[in-house]
Amino acid sequence: MKWVLYQQQNQPTDALQAYICAVQLDKEHKAAWTNLGILYESCGQLRDAYACYLNATKKYSNQSTCTDERLCIKNDRLTKGLLQRVKFLQTQLGQAPLPSITSKRRQLCSIEEAWNLPISLEMNSRQQQQQSLQMHSKQYTKNTPLQGPPPPYPHNYDSQSPLPAKRDKCDNIEENRSVQDFPIANALSDPQHLIIQNLNLEEHPIQSNKLSSYPINLQENKVMGDNATSPSYISKIKHAITVNEEYDAKNIAQMFCKYTINSLDTTDTFTEDILNTCKKGEIVNSSIKMPNEIKVEAVNIPLLCSNETNYKPQEVKKNVELDISTVKADLSPAFKTNMDSSQLLLAVKDLTIDEPPVCYTILNSNSPPPSPPDCPPQKLSRDQLLPPTPSVHLENKKNAFSPQLQEFCLKHPIAVVRGLAGALKLDLGLFSTKTLVEANPDHSVEVRTQVHQSPDENWDLSQAKRVWACISHRSHTTIAKYAQYQASSFQDSLKEEGDKGFAGSQVLSDSDSKDSISNSSVSLKRKRSKTSSKMLRFGTNVDLSDERKWKPQLSELQKLPAFARVISAANMLSHVGHVILGMNTVQLYMKVPGSRTPGHQENNNFCSININIGPGDCEWFAVPDAYWGGIHNLCEKNNISYLHGSWWPVLEDLYKENIPVYRFIQKPGDLVWVNAGCVHWVQSIGWCNNIAWNVGPLTARQYSLAVERYEWNKLENFKSIVPMVHLSWNLARNIKVSDAKLFELIKMCLLQTLKNVFHIQEFVKSKGVEIRFNGRGKNEASHYCGQCEVSK
Repeated sequence: MKWVLYQQQNQPTDALQAYICAVQLDKEHKAAWTNLGILYESCGQLRDAYACYLNATKKYSNQSTCTDERLCIKNDRLTKGLLQRVKFLQTQLGQAPLPSITSKRRQLCSIEEAWNLPISLEMNSRQQQQQSLQMHSKQYTKNTPLQGPPPPYPHNYDSQSPLPAKRDKCDNIEENRSVQDFPIANALSDPQHLIIQNLNLEEHPIQSNKLSSYPINLQENKVMGDNATSPSYISKIKHAITVNEEYDAKNIAQMFCKYTINSLDTTDTFTEDILNTCKKGEIVNSSIKMPNEIKVEAVNIPLLCSNETNYKPQEVKKNVELDISTVKADLSPAFKTNMDSSQLLLAVKDLTIDEPPVCYTILNSNSPPPSPPDCPPQKLSRDQLLPPTPSVHLENKKNAFSPQLQEFCLKHPIAVVRGLAGALKLDLGLFSTKTLVEANPDHSVEVRTQVHQSPDENWDLSQAKRVWACISHRSHTTIAKYAQYQASSFQDSLKEEGDKGFAGSQVLSDSDSKDSISNSSVSLKRKRSKTSSKMLRFGTNVDLSDERKWKPQLSELQKLPAFARVISAANMLSHVGHVILGMNTVQLYMKVPGSRTPGHQENNNFCSININIGPGDCEWFAVPDAYWGGIHNLCEKNNISYLHGSWWPVLEDLYKENIPVYRFIQKPGDLVWVNAGCVHWVQSIGWCNNIAWNVGPLTARQYSLAVERYEWNKLENFKSIVPMVHLSWNLARNIKVSDAKLFELIKMCLLQTLKNVFHIQEFVKSKGVEIRFNGRGKNEASHYCGQCEVSK
């Protein structure tokens, strides 16, 4: 068997394929399971190694009585060693911190996905030939050579491969970092090769068992660094490796523990159970291990290329994201981030209490108050002002669960995931108007009455000039009544097919809704201009949070990958502890052509997910978050509140201000990922429904943008929808943060809030006022510090 040769020749991917083929064709292959576990362990993938060792021990326990006494002794010794190893790995996995999307990418496919990969005809043929040779082993000598090595996988793709080999486009969009399965350039290090070679891994199962039968003693317990490949180090390793058949299984296990702890990359983390913190009892899995290549449709553009000298619009402005060096700075001259609560309390008692504490922020005390950032100074060309939208096309379920999909979405200001519904076999019919009416016809629908206009235009009521104010009047109805309106609108359109004016204006939009009555200088009178502008009704903010009413719909969404689910332990918003309608619950939007979701950023800059149910399309416009300050200034210039107003940007105004705009079509079954801070507005082209919710990836960037917006909202006298202080404490209570920067950001928030509470308590006590605890009930919305809610 040639898998060992692959492992020795720095070809772990090929070795993996050979092992998988062996265990697929012969599930009782003891040596293959054992060696496969060792391969995974050498690459730092303990979860997969654990699964392989577990299979190996099961095979040994099921093995029939040995005829060779020496072989029985070695197998028994090997079984004990593997059981020790399984126990050790089980302990390590149970104590491992939560996974992070910033963790180092795994070198090899996981055992589950590798098992599901197709076996090439050539490999299958060769393995069958090997089985045939083994069945007639009496006719051959012990040293009969086997078939040659199989073709490499996944370096080559043929007609049987489930994924297309479209790497050029992937390279362009992913900034020259290809989105591919998991082939690796740097697999086993020289010390690992030496260990394998000295362990005498050979073809025959009995000989390959020597890997686990004989222990290895390493003279020094050192972490392999850059000098690990030096000749002197290699000679030390060679000298350190000794083989002694008298060692027992316990020593074997200790050796494996020692070696693995040294070579394991500590950034690779695993999941832990936090069932008590999530509504669905879901285990954290922010980057599900699926080894599939994703077909990327967008082309290489200056705005997204890493080697381009021009500005990248998806980059966050440096003053928005908190630098870890700043986070670690002093809270004040007397306060340090490494203080515990008791030290913090002692430091607070030294502060003056002559006046009540007024300066309260969860940012670093040395940070300036947040404000809209200036637009990047780089001048963009006309093509750069109209960048292609990053998009991927999913062909199967493995594509959808690939970790590269999550990385791709987090990398860009906005991304389109095409074919998601088909790949996951989502039943979009559950969200159709017909099904909604049958399920809950009397369910409430918020309605926005709007003017039907072209998607790239926004005229005032007199149709005399282009404006930013988006007319949108609020009312309410039921699903059944809006369904009637939606159907009659479609029937009316059939009668007016020949009207070019009507046909040319059928391009409008999606969700969210802000009332423009009090925020616009436009007089809201129902008067018709000479062109007789058409009014429409947009059904928005249909709450689907009640599981009793919408159980089939919500259950269907569990098919989504973990990073996109409504409820997920890797989603910050799942740790709030109570419902925030439309954010950690699903909302539905019912549209006719022309329905508009005015321009906005998501609440507290959290990411957003939107799926088009169909049958019509939607047109999206989006601006990278680095330019939101420029749009804020344009809103003020047009006398509209950026936070509270209802506005529809004039594209030419944006281009004049050097602000790039993504523009694309969302078809039925497509998922749109809106990254943190991205400004966007949407218009429906046809009759369709959409579902949407927010997610909060466990990243430092997401958290810092949310905190920054939380503080800016306070300056604008706007109560944040997401209680960031309450959320931060819940995150600290519920999860183990493996991202160092995110850890420091959360810790800064905790220390600042604790310092403020201690200071207020000292001030209140000095005034002789009794402090009473006002707790939060189950599922009750969180209380905001600084806003007294206790009745007098």
